[in-house]
Amino acid sequence: MTTRRRALPPPPVRPGRTILGMSAVLLPFSTDGAVDWTAYRSLLVRTVDAGLTPAVNMDTGYVQLVDDATRDRVLAITAAHSGSTGFVAGAFVDDEAGAAFDLDKYLTAMEQVAARGGTPVVFPSNGLNALGDDEWVSAHAAFGTRFDRFIGFELGPMFVPYGRIYSLSAYEGLLDVASCIGAKHSSLSRAAEWNRLAVRDRVRPDFHVFTGNDLAIDMVCYGSDYLLGLSAFAPEAFAERDRRWAAEERSFYELNDLLQYLGFFAFRPPVPAYRHDAAMFLALRRRIGCDATPPGAPRRPDSDRPVLADIAARLEALL
Repeated sequence: MTTRRRALPPPPVRPGRTILGMSAVLLPFSTDGAVDWTAYRSLLVRTVDAGLTPAVNMDTGYVQLVDDATRDRVLAITAAHSGSTGFVAGAFVDDEAGAAFDLDKYLTAMEQVAARGGTPVVFPSNGLNALGDDEWVSAHAAFGTRFDRFIGFELGPMFVPYGRIYSLSAYEGLLDVASCIGAKHSSLSRAAEWNRLAVRDRVRPDFHVFTGNDLAIDMVCYGSDYLLGLSAFAPEAFAERDRRWAAEERSFYELNDLLQYLGFFAFRPPVPAYRHDAAMFLALRRRIGCDATPPGAPRRPDSDRPVLADIAARLEALL
């Protein structure tokens, strides 16, 4: 006879809290394969005007598929238009499978962000994510000796092949790094994120758990903040949703449900193709000129368009 372990209940919701929202910004392309810099500025300004902190040179910005010059131009434009919201940006190290962790390359990438006035987000790499738990924590402690403000990042393998979610004990060790103000958690697991919230509340209440769970955007109800790719589709809708939660308005739920429907549709496997859905959605709403993507980025079928158009129409009615 076996004994079933009793499942832990979910944590209580936290109504009325102010949510810190960080939104990825899509890097749009033209049909000729070039970055559409005019459209990028427009998306960036819309995000800032909505009151969200823009997050650039992240997965939604095709950080793995563009060159150094493009990433640097993204930083320059973002710094010029981010205003009072500030910005965060991926500190990206491009390495190969089997590569060793390169601290100096990470420090250089982080300095490029900080020099523009942004907060670095430690984007995963093959070398960093090959480290054991203690080494991973030590690497972040080394970052903290050079920078007084940065964000960690757990990214699951459904997003990138070198993604990894660390143990809960390693996560607790990360909270001992004072200059690490928070960490984006993209496991797409409610339970894993709830466990991190419990550790945060016990060890360091000022630490931000930034949900990257595009399949459970209501994690903000339990105490997470967010750094999402999904919010790139409609930053003004996310800002309004956050306002309704802080004001304890019932209409929060209807708006959140529709945004979650969009998330489930766009972030279905293969997950990285959500970026093409974002481009289609933004093009349908006349935010960008077309739904072009860079070489190497997976695309969705044309049958996604009517579904996205229906969601866009419903969204307009709720705002």
